Amino acid sequence: QVQLVESGGGLVQPGESLRLSCAASGSIGSFNAMGWYRQVPGKERELVASFPSDGSPNYADSVKGRFTISRDNAKNTVYLQMNSLKPEDTAVYYCNAHLRLFLANKLLEFWGQGTLVTVSS
Repeated sequence: QVQLVESGGGLVQPGESLRLSCAASGSIGSFNAMGWYRQVPGKERELVASFPSDGSPNYADSVKGRFTISRDNAKNTVYLQMNSLKPEDTAVYYCNAHLRLFLANKLLEFWGQGTLVTVSS
């Protein structure tokens, strides 16, 4: 039906930047929201940033001022620009989308496979 493919993770040093991308493909009718979550072993998955189709982006307090979420609606792609990275940002980052399939009304949720971000000196 729908695939979310993430890219851009990797190993960086504290203070450096990374840009994550998530491209959605499939029988997509319309998006309600796209966003990014992250998870570390032993902890629950947490919201990093989300971008509703009819509103402004919102961010977790821990990333405000450092991370920026953006969307390219023509490409069905959402980005997460991460600046001034800290060791505590180390996690697997997951793309998330709430959308409706083509010619359907039900709102569905999809997840990407995750991309690892490691911040370490």
